[in-house]
Amino acid sequence: MRMSTLFAHTSREAPADAEFTSHKLLVRAGYIRQLGAGIFTALPLARRVLTRLENIMREEINAIGGQEMTMPVVHPAEVWQETGRWYQIGSELGRFKDARGRDMVLAMTHEEVVTDLVRDIIHSYRQLPALVYHIQTKWRDEPRSRGGLIRVREFTMKDSYSLDADWEGLDRQYWAHYQAYFNIFRRCGLDVIAVQSDVGMMGGKLAHEFMYLSPIGEDTLVLCDACGYTANRQVALFQKQALGEGEVPRPLQKAATPGVDTIASLAQFFDISPAQTAKAVFTVATVEEKGQTAERFVFAVVRGDMSLNETKLGNVIKAKALRPAHEEEIRAIGASPGYGSPIGVKPDTLIVVDDLIPRSPNLVAGANEDGYHYLHTNYGRDYSAGIVADIVAAEDGQVCTRCGGPLRTTRGVEMGNIFKLGTRYSADMGATYLDQNGEAKPVIMGSYGIGSGRLLACIAEEYNDAQGLIWPISVAPFPVHIVALRGGFEAAEELYQTLAAAGVEALYDDRDSPSAGEKFNDADLMGLPLRLTVGGRSLQRGVVELKRRHEPDRIDLPLDEVAPRIQAEIAALNAAIAATVQPVALPGN
Repeated sequence: MRMSTLFAHTSREAPADAEFTSHKLLVRAGYIRQLGAGIFTALPLARRVLTRLENIMREEINAIGGQEMTMPVVHPAEVWQETGRWYQIGSELGRFKDARGRDMVLAMTHEEVVTDLVRDIIHSYRQLPALVYHIQTKWRDEPRSRGGLIRVREFTMKDSYSLDADWEGLDRQYWAHYQAYFNIFRRCGLDVIAVQSDVGMMGGKLAHEFMYLSPIGEDTLVLCDACGYTANRQVALFQKQALGEGEVPRPLQKAATPGVDTIASLAQFFDISPAQTAKAVFTVATVEEKGQTAERFVFAVVRGDMSLNETKLGNVIKAKALRPAHEEEIRAIGASPGYGSPIGVKPDTLIVVDDLIPRSPNLVAGANEDGYHYLHTNYGRDYSAGIVADIVAAEDGQVCTRCGGPLRTTRGVEMGNIFKLGTRYSADMGATYLDQNGEAKPVIMGSYGIGSGRLLACIAEEYNDAQGLIWPISVAPFPVHIVALRGGFEAAEELYQTLAAAGVEALYDDRDSPSAGEKFNDADLMGLPLRLTVGGRSLQRGVVELKRRHEPDRIDLPLDEVAPRIQAEIAALNAAIAATVQPVALPGN
């Protein structure tokens, strides 16, 4: 491709709202342009990167038996209503009416559509197992689109769907995807870790996320370096250390605590540890009751040295969403903001306590009266709960449940996910097959996704320097950037044609006007793996200059050696990427 005709241009300035390096560089280097909040155009260079990424996905999913197809972006609402997600998902689901007034959906994922296909096509156990996939546009109306391609509203995903007659078959396909995903990311030059995660709106039995570790990540991950335990903080477990377990309950005592309305000030006031207090967290949950959506007040209690994990709480009460309670809602149940406890609240209040609370005697808690606390509150004697469950978040330094080692937290960007859906969708939609005995059974399903735009952005986030992007050879839009300088245009043209005949695609900077410095700056900004500089001075010596983008050294090559050397360089860079693709240990093995 010739830069004189490239439908893009570079820029010295980054967008004012760009937070991340990848966003700044992809715009400046002429890869993407923004149309609206969370909506981007992939210009020709980015489109070539995306094609390479998606072809790697195709190769790896085909290798485990995948069959590619294409499902629609627009769905009739009925299939989403069958599974209940039409009612469960909020404003991020794109809903509209067609010209006939029928409710329609813009695809945010394709479980309903593939299940509709399954019930039409799969009838016998002889047709199972099967694996289908597509690479298709999605719409998710994110309220917080940010970071360029990291969090967008319109995006492209590879989704694959496994279909099995039994749970053992699902296990095989699930773990085959687990390995295939590591292969995909490593072939793209990106190192990731897999963490156990919340199944969320997808439902099902088990899920893993593939995370690129980076400070820009929105997810908090919990890791144990001693045994390799990994989990998203949303679901991470840890050993809970009870204080005073077995201690004799002391008499309840009310104490004046004027102006003491936080755990920190409470601990300081009584000269105790926050672990000797009980923290009240007031939320309002959106729940499904008798087929209708309703709000319900939820009073959560955790030990004062811990934080509520809203995902865990939402899961145990089966909430669609949680929001902080307003002061008037808190007082309406008989509680007091800053001085709350379950003691004496209205009897129909849903109280959920962390499972450490019953093992923690004599905690200091609010007295539900402004300026007062209770000393020596005890679960079971002074109050009880409708639900006792793990509802707290793991923190740095807490103890691993597997090996007893210390846990640490880090940030990550979710690159892909895999879900054991089981019969979550097939049962709701009647997608059944006849087994060997002629009995109808629901098809057992798995769902597996990777967003190609986010993958591109994270590669750009990982591979860059002060001058610009540095693409891995496996995903670069072109392997070679030819820069023609004064006195070298004719030779550069011949070299461009020679490389093309040898099967090497190049981006050829054939522009007349930019200076040599501007051309070199553009080449560094665009980040292609190899640069060939063809100028009058070097040609007088019968050579051209070769430079790897990620290395400072420059090499002089005789003209007749350029094509074979470039082929060898490309092969060496690809071999280095291929060497990173190795079998991975499955979790727990």
